[in-house]
Amino acid sequence: MRALLRISRRDALRAKGRTALIMVMIGLPVLVITCVLTFAATADVTLSEGIVRKLGAADLRIKTSNYAQVDEQHDDHGVPSGKGRANDGVPTTTAEAAARLQPGSRLIGFDEGSVDVRTERGYDHVSAIEIDLRDPLTKGMRPLIEGRYPAAADEVAVTPRMGRGPGDTIEVTRADRRVTVVGVVEFPFNSAYKEVVGFRGVLLKDKRDGRGTGWLADTPAPATWEDTRSLNEVGLVGLSPASLAREPAISMSTTTVVGIGVAVFMVGMETVLLAGPAFAIGLRRRATELAVIAAQGGSKAHLRMIVLADGLVMGGAAALVAAVAGVSGGLLLVPVLSDSVGPLEVPWWPVAGVMALGLVSGVAAAMAPAVLAGRQDPAAVLAGRSGAARGGPGRPVLGLVLVVAGVVATLLASRTQEVWIFAAAVLGLLGLVALVPLLVALTGRLAVRLPLAPRLGVRDAVRHRMRTASAVAAVMAATAGAVAAGIGVNSQYVEARESFRSLTPIGTLSIGAREVDDAEWARIRQAAQERLPGVQPVEGFVPVNSRGRVIPLLPDVTLECTSCGPTIHHLSEVLVGDQRLLSLMQGGNDPRAAAALAEGKAVVFNPSMVRHGRLSLRAGFEGSSSDAGKFEVPAVVAKAADPQVIGILLSPAAMKAKGFTLKERLIFARHWPQDVEMLRKDLQAASAQASVQLEDGFQTDIASVLLVLMGGALIPVLGGTFVATALAAADLRPDLATISAVGAPSRTGRLVLAAQAGYIAGLGALVGVIAGAVPGVALAWAMTSRTGYYATLNPVGLADRIEATTVAVPWELVGAIVVGLPLLAALVAGAFARTRALPLARRLT
Repeated sequence: MRALLRISRRDALRAKGRTALIMVMIGLPVLVITCVLTFAATADVTLSEGIVRKLGAADLRIKTSNYAQVDEQHDDHGVPSGKGRANDGVPTTTAEAAARLQPGSRLIGFDEGSVDVRTERGYDHVSAIEIDLRDPLTKGMRPLIEGRYPAAADEVAVTPRMGRGPGDTIEVTRADRRVTVVGVVEFPFNSAYKEVVGFRGVLLKDKRDGRGTGWLADTPAPATWEDTRSLNEVGLVGLSPASLAREPAISMSTTTVVGIGVAVFMVGMETVLLAGPAFAIGLRRRATELAVIAAQGGSKAHLRMIVLADGLVMGGAAALVAAVAGVSGGLLLVPVLSDSVGPLEVPWWPVAGVMALGLVSGVAAAMAPAVLAGRQDPAAVLAGRSGAARGGPGRPVLGLVLVVAGVVATLLASRTQEVWIFAAAVLGLLGLVALVPLLVALTGRLAVRLPLAPRLGVRDAVRHRMRTASAVAAVMAATAGAVAAGIGVNSQYVEARESFRSLTPIGTLSIGAREVDDAEWARIRQAAQERLPGVQPVEGFVPVNSRGRVIPLLPDVTLECTSCGPTIHHLSEVLVGDQRLLSLMQGGNDPRAAAALAEGKAVVFNPSMVRHGRLSLRAGFEGSSSDAGKFEVPAVVAKAADPQVIGILLSPAAMKAKGFTLKERLIFARHWPQDVEMLRKDLQAASAQASVQLEDGFQTDIASVLLVLMGGALIPVLGGTFVATALAAADLRPDLATISAVGAPSRTGRLVLAAQAGYIAGLGALVGVIAGAVPGVALAWAMTSRTGYYATLNPVGLADRIEATTVAVPWELVGAIVVGLPLLAALVAGAFARTRALPLARRLT
């Protein structure tokens, strides 16, 4: 074995270009995967890694919960068993918490939550903690960068992302309490975190148990799991290194394991198919060397082992170099691409598994050339004739069986999760790989009708069927995956676009506040008028109960959507307004609808809600309270300004006739603000309950996703095609010398290679599109039958599972793959092909 490895190492160093090509083919997936794994592991700051942010130098962090007793604890959250028992609402005192700890423990308060900070654009909602950072227990919790720690109730410290420094004054809470920034502190492992730190009572108003209140504890001995369980008995949660050590290990689900297995198999198969022709190039170059070894007594097994040793050496070297580069790249990218940077971490076991995948891929890629090495005729090679062993027709019977099994399994998996569809599709893909040599032989018969250069290119590809089949299979696998994913994603996009529904027409600005009193609503109205000068608002009303709380008014029907399936169970609130709101909804005047509204009828913009001229309504949610009740009103169907509008409009008089009390809590306007977020912050300065919505229609774009899929198919297609073309250029040099000698122009060689590249890419892309169609349809069934994207503005809009399916083929992607990629491959191959012909020489016969 040592001699085989030494021969392979020397040959790899002699043919540096070929070696580099093979190492890139094998190492590129290893590099990308190890880079992603390292980046994710380092950028992800787990609770144990970032525990200093919670504990500082303390032994234990105590946090209240909403329950009288905590039966299970995960991280720093308490989970009751069963329904749990709520606490009595009496805040836990420091003495009560200390009584559950070791005698002699010292506690300091540590509360966390969020606070509103006034900015030039309104209020910014940021994190906040209340603690005395001067205490030794907080060491390392928020390291000081600039200035000093707060020492008085009107002083705070901020993180750098807040954009403030020592001496600045900021206004916190909705009461605009002025505090002075005296220091800038670091939030460990996250440079983008916005936080304000102050004394207790400065920032957080809500001091109820379960809302972030707690303490840091310094215990005489390190905190144990028994200390944590003692705290759990009275509804407290204890966070310490001991509690984290008791966390259960994360287990992967079956679907996750299957998904990883499918991904590993596909990456390995693609690598083998791409690198296989490159090893065949080495076999052509070493044909004489192997023939000499055979003439000196080397057996076919010896020849095969020499070629397999090439795969072992190059695969191992490629995996090692790529893993080192991937780990280094992942560590270097973390501070560039992520604001969250944890301790440098390399997931060694996953990285080792990826390296093993690269090594196995290298050996597997060398298997087919190794078989050919054992079949070549040493006498023919030493005589100067081609010693290439032609590939056979493949295994058509096995291939057909696998294709049928794959199609059946894929269709059966269409009602499950996507990962099972891809797993089932692998069977069909393997069957097509087995059928590719036969497809190459059959399509090669069409070459007789082609001009000279394409005919020579296709016939050469058919003669070297093993080399061509490997490249075609690589192209097929890449395009099949892109087409399947494209059909699934595009079908989901079309389903979402077609089933999109809204409560108001596109371009309608809605401003509301539900749980406010009349005075607070008046402030919101005044702020809206000041912020939107010249805009004429239209009022909307909501029913309220005796306590002034809003009663949701909902249609008590099942809505039907003819464009997206049989039924969608969807609830949308009913609007209450006058003729002006009706005109806004319809985009003009409709005398018939206006008369119906004036008569107390409901104006409905979705015909499926009306039954026999009447509309069933429900006040409140089913079983929610005594407010819930069903009633009917006469209704008419009208057309809205936009076809996707499904709103319902009732007049205030009709609602009052039913005994409801109405309050104005909504205003609408056909207005498109330049900055909706700034308008929202301005209105929330008047009331935190203010909400701002702009109906801007369906905004999702799928072009970027299709471009990514196209790019993912482009690299394997061009890689497999160019490797096969490079091998063809080496094999065709004697033939090019012959046709040059009989007067063929110099461009003939380029045309031959361009035609062969186009043939390989075209056949692989065409078969790939067909192969990807079945799993693509199955993905479309699975992805579009899960959710009806029935979107609305209203806060109680719901969307449940529907059984209808949509299959939408992205023809632009399919056309680019079937036509664009082969043309691109042919042009690039023809432009950069090396076609220098060998001089004619007498050959032994």
